[in-house]
Amino acid sequence: MTAAQLDTSQPGKPTGTLVGQRVIQFRDDLTKLQQGVQEQATRHQQLRQDAESNAGGYQTTVGAINAKLQLGTTRGNPGVIKAWRQAESQLRGVETDVAQMNLLANDAANNAAFASYLLDSIRAAYTASGAVDEDHRQLRILEDSTQQTAVSIDRLLNQLSDDINRQNRFLGIERSNLTQLSMAVNNGEFYGTSLAGRTEPAPSPVAQPGTGLSSGRPLVVIRFDRSTVNYEQALYEAASKALDRRPNAGFDLVAVAPASGSPAEVALNSDIARTNANKVMRSLLNMGLPADRVNVTQVTDPNIPTNEVQIYVR
Repeated sequence: MTAAQLDTSQPGKPTGTLVGQRVIQFRDDLTKLQQGVQEQATRHQQLRQDAESNAGGYQTTVGAINAKLQLGTTRGNPGVIKAWRQAESQLRGVETDVAQMNLLANDAANNAAFASYLLDSIRAAYTASGAVDEDHRQLRILEDSTQQTAVSIDRLLNQLSDDINRQNRFLGIERSNLTQLSMAVNNGEFYGTSLAGRTEPAPSPVAQPGTGLSSGRPLVVIRFDRSTVNYEQALYEAASKALDRRPNAGFDLVAVAPASGSPAEVALNSDIARTNANKVMRSLLNMGLPADRVNVTQVTDPNIPTNEVQIYVR
């Protein structure tokens, strides 16, 4: 949607009065203002097209990556990594477009302030002494045209505000999705959309950290009994289902280490368990879960043979 064509007043005959001289200056100021507003409207349309193009290209690239992951691919496939970097560049393009829209909105706000000042000045000129009827006729034309220009500026500001808010919402979601997609590319398997979209708005406050343990039933238990444990897909699915049931859910991660062995062995296992829990926490954050939804604690258990991370819903 482009700004309406702005009206330009026809120059009247110079009257030679002081008010007539001010009319000439008002007309010159209004013409410059109208030209500036039209240029800004054109710039806005270009930025909107650029943002839509970058966003569309990003969605196409991400769709191709997800299709590849769903079909199955190798971990860290160079071709998929290249596509991910392309998507990242396209998303940065949207960020640049939004930054330019913000600058344009500031310029438009300055024009709105000047239009208000010009309108007040024109109206004040009616009370100046020494004017003739022709001066007042031209002032009325200038007043009407300035009001129309102010309306066009307000419309442009509203359009910019809507576009900036919409694109910022898109960026907020897709930054999280892109981070999660990076993890999926590295592991060569498809997870799904970011968990961030499943957590807002929460219908009620999130429970206090640690309260999930009172249920006594972990949502997921990840046993680190070998050097490489591929837990991300199962973790994503479990967390996703939990948030579908309770959008205000939080997660308590418990690093559990065996309590058997010498004190030194117990201490070493505890450090390893904590490291594993932090790794799982980073996975959840990369999946889009807000940091305030995750809490990590640590215990030892004489009944387990190896380190594990237990995840409880709170």
